Amino acid sequence: MATLGIPQNTISILQKYQFVFQKKYGQNFLVDTHVLEKIMDAAEITKEDCVVEIGPGIGTMTQYLAERAGAVVAVEIDKKLIPILEETLAAYDNVTVLNEDIIKVDLNRIVEEKNGGRPVKVVANLPYYITTPIIMSLFENRVPLKSVTVMVQKEVAERMQAGPGTKNYGALSLAVQYYAKPEVVANVPPNCFIPRPNVGSAVIRLTRYEEYPIAVKDENLLFALIRASFNQRRKTLANSLSNAGNLSLSREQVAAALEKMQLSSTVRGEALTLAQFAELADLLCS
Repeated sequence: MATLGIPQNTISILQKYQFVFQKKYGQNFLVDTHVLEKIMDAAEITKEDCVVEIGPGIGTMTQYLAERAGAVVAVEIDKKLIPILEETLAAYDNVTVLNEDIIKVDLNRIVEEKNGGRPVKVVANLPYYITTPIIMSLFENRVPLKSVTVMVQKEVAERMQAGPGTKNYGALSLAVQYYAKPEVVANVPPNCFIPRPNVGSAVIRLTRYEEYPIAVKDENLLFALIRASFNQRRKTLANSLSNAGNLSLSREQVAAALEKMQLSSTVRGEALTLAQFAELADLLCS
């Protein structure tokens, strides 16, 4: 089968199947062999690996993964792409294609069946409208992961690795950095895709921590505090947390905890590190 990373090969298969791009699925197919090689190198795919690919599209990256990995499970939501994938991946006996929604599918069960429960690598060119829910569901559902190497909107990649006090720093930065070490490995311009997206993209690798660098008594409370403090990021932490209905905290409780941490009562959430949020959660939990 011809390499789909070459634009004319992608165009000819799309024409053959008279494929119509679905806006609701945020479909942008990668047509750049150089970027595909970069993704493979960043994910460090070897024959030892079982890889889960989210949104294989017409199988462009799946071909590269199948050449390098031991096994590939490709999860595609658009049933119109299934016959195309059957053709483009016909040469590979180590690929399983599932016509499923990645948010609804039980990935823990798939990892158990396909890799005996051992950690997998996730590689994907993610639809931009649903990037954050997909990444968070991978971490929150405790899917056994080695790493997640994904193409995302450039701005989202910047948010994932942002630090305190910067404009990109927010709930996503903290959530990702709680679970994994983020590293942007490539910037990808719009002309590397069919159709061209309106924004620049980036490949980011999230290496899952074997042991979380931050210990916290109540993880749910930690994330509730983080979300509440960035829901109203212009407000002080004491105000935004005491206004959050789901937390039932008084302004005094928050101010007292901040004082114990030697932080000003007028501090904003964007100034706190992940370790400080964990300390605050532990103080408020007792």
